[in-house]
Amino acid sequence: MRALIVSDIHSNLPAFQTVLQQAAPFDVIWCLGDVVGYGPQPNECIELLREYPHVAVAGNHDWAALGRLDLAEFNAEARWAARWTAEALTLDNRAYLEALPTRLVEEPFTIVHGSPREPIWEYILYSFVAAVNFDHFDTTCCLIGHTHSPALFVERKEGDTRIIEADLPPFEEPLPLGQGRCIINPGSVGQPRDGDPRASYAIWDTEKGELVIHRAEYDVEAVQTLMMELGFPARLIARLSYGW
Repeated sequence: MRALIVSDIHSNLPAFQTVLQQAAPFDVIWCLGDVVGYGPQPNECIELLREYPHVAVAGNHDWAALGRLDLAEFNAEARWAARWTAEALTLDNRAYLEALPTRLVEEPFTIVHGSPREPIWEYILYSFVAAVNFDHFDTTCCLIGHTHSPALFVERKEGDTRIIEADLPPFEEPLPLGQGRCIINPGSVGQPRDGDPRASYAIWDTEKGELVIHRAEYDVEAVQTLMMELGFPARLIARLSYGW
């Protein structure tokens, strides 16, 4: 089986379409949350995801569009986008988001958006945060999104000492799994924040036992043009060019 792993699509249809084309063939999509938010085509992204066999969990922007989070916790641009998305969603797509769980298990992975300790909101950016979260899932690995930046945290034990190693995962080559339990972030499809504007995603190949993170160059100007036409905040438009 080949599973396409995507996270933080953020209503960016050109990025999502490009990833689907580049990643094919695959058997199923695992979505790590935030299908909507920030971008101009929330309904189109949800409907495209639903065309494929898939599993998905909810992200904080999915919940924000449903009114399940206090928007005071978001920055000004994110608040604007959440309100815009809430008004744009169809009833059917709203119902789809409302039904999403916050946590799934697809062996050997636990799937969440933010962290296994706090699936909707917590960011795992540092080793000390990852260290606490290893106690909150039972599978070998955990897949997360939310930060929009690819990351790899590996737990190793030397005697009675637990060591958490943080690293930037390699692109286009298998991740070094099997060295210990791990937390993996494949990066963002629709709004990368690691200085690389290309969409980021991963493929899990069960026959090979390999997980590989890939990048896909997409038509950034197409989504930016639509955002400008719809009156989106300038910062949300500009950041797509730079991957931040």
